[in-house]
Amino acid sequence: MKLFWKEHVPLLLFYSVQVSLVPLLYWLAGEGRPFSIVLYGFLLSTVVLALYLIYHYYQHRELYRRLEEPLAAQEEMLQPMDEAPISVAVHELLRSYDLYFKAQLQQQQRGNEQHLVFMNRWVHQMKTPISVIQLLLQELEESAADSIQEELDRLSKGLEMVLYTARLDRFEHDFSVEAVELRQIVNQVVSSNRKLFISKGITPLLQIREGLKVYSDAKWLRFLLDQIVVNALNYTVGTGKMISISAEELGNSCKLTVQDQGIGIVKEDLNRVFHPYYTGERGRQYYESTGMGLYLVKEVCGRLGHEVTLQSKLGAGTTVTLLF
Repeated sequence: MKLFWKEHVPLLLFYSVQVSLVPLLYWLAGEGRPFSIVLYGFLLSTVVLALYLIYHYYQHRELYRRLEEPLAAQEEMLQPMDEAPISVAVHELLRSYDLYFKAQLQQQQRGNEQHLVFMNRWVHQMKTPISVIQLLLQELEESAADSIQEELDRLSKGLEMVLYTARLDRFEHDFSVEAVELRQIVNQVVSSNRKLFISKGITPLLQIREGLKVYSDAKWLRFLLDQIVVNALNYTVGTGKMISISAEELGNSCKLTVQDQGIGIVKEDLNRVFHPYYTGERGRQYYESTGMGLYLVKEVCGRLGHEVTLQSKLGAGTTVTLLF
């Protein structure tokens, strides 16, 4: 109804001007017509206007309803509104838009699927030469082999990040929620980064009781914890420091905390650390920073139903908390 009156505001304004001009013209013409005649003409034209408005509203009421109320489903949007010419024209326009955008969406989906297939194949193809190089490292001197192995580990993690990023768009087809033992997952993450812990002289401190379980997807949980731990390692400078990983049970929930003694994050960057490709002031000092690690952590947590928060103080380290 509100839209109907808004549409007819100009008509009502012009009508008001018109009915005001009629007695003015009588007065200027000097014709001494009785006031009752003028009033009768005014009432007659008002009745005609009211009949027109009532007819127009009932003829287009379905159109006004569709425009004013949000649609519950796409099927309702494509249903015919009424037989009025303007309603039929709007309906045909919406149908043409629907067909166009469906075609565009299907084309985009096909492109995304082809891209995903290509990325999966490419990552798996890259794993083969990495495995061959790792075998060849056994024949090299230990000092040279360690340096090459460190670069291979970086390459492997980069390929893994590419693979998991590509899978995000089809996340619902690639996860299975189950009760997973938290300490076991954390041990696997720490073990996979053992060489990085050793090379940086950093000690992992685990404070998670045996048998503590949370509901999650083991593969995706391992991936996001790996991003958090690698971040903590990369931004912790100096030997003899520690990364603490602890878990606290809170009734039906569980809180996992990863705390490092690294360089920390400036206050201005705290609200943007989960944005894609954002490296921040401290991240620009490290060429390895991609700005994707914490973004992927946030995205995966959102899809798994976990909550992630981050606290940091410049020069005093960073604490990342996962709430299951």
